[in-house]
Amino acid sequence: MHLRQSVGLLVRAASSGRALLLALPWLMGLMGLLWLMWLAAWAPPAQAALDAPWHAQVQQFTLAAARHQAPTQRVEVDVGKLDARLRLAPCIRTEPYLAGTAPLWGRSRIGLRCVEGAVAWNVFVPVNVKVYGQAYVSAAALPAGTVLTRADLAQAEVDLAESPSKAFTDSLRATGRILLRAVPAGLVLRESHLRPRIWFAAGDEVRLVARGSGFQAVTTGQALSVGIEGQPARARTESGRVVTGAPIGQREIDLTQ
Repeated sequence: MHLRQSVGLLVRAASSGRALLLALPWLMGLMGLLWLMWLAAWAPPAQAALDAPWHAQVQQFTLAAARHQAPTQRVEVDVGKLDARLRLAPCIRTEPYLAGTAPLWGRSRIGLRCVEGAVAWNVFVPVNVKVYGQAYVSAAALPAGTVLTRADLAQAEVDLAESPSKAFTDSLRATGRILLRAVPAGLVLRESHLRPRIWFAAGDEVRLVARGSGFQAVTTGQALSVGIEGQPARARTESGRVVTGAPIGQREIDLTQ
């Protein structure tokens, strides 16, 4: 009798052990899922670091700085997102700042640092600065090779900062130039759309023109680089100073910034 009982207990124990072995992978998976849920509950997303008022702080700072750079034009700012992998410590007071010396124009970035908190941190927030102004667009669809005339141009308010290539705010800078590719109607015409003209060669004597409010100063110098329209050119003045400006005509450089 004792032998039968012992055998029965062994059989039941073996059956329980097999069931446990079969259930073990499922139990381990469940424990892993619970662990991940716990981590997610205690690790705040990076974007929480840009919730109000930080997001608004970055936007207001960027807007003020961009308006200072373009005081006569309408400016809008879109604040982007931080890298989702970032985990920032809580901060009592943050401070935005200009990152580098590049102007706030189009896709840029703003520095944001924690100046009062348990852990000091510093990140760069992507921003898109839109600067609106009057510029010229194509009045109709135009094929590649078109020599632009004034009739091909129409004025419109556009985002001047949408592309690194300059938009044409002066029709004289665009007329007479050749389209490099076909453009649809209403496209903002930029330097990159047109074949550049070469206004002078390195070594040529050039006129150096500086314009301001109610005045114009003209002197002469020697070109140190080829004068390609739409690209900066360098020249040496009679006093030996090296200056940089925009080639705007036959042997002429505009020094106005």
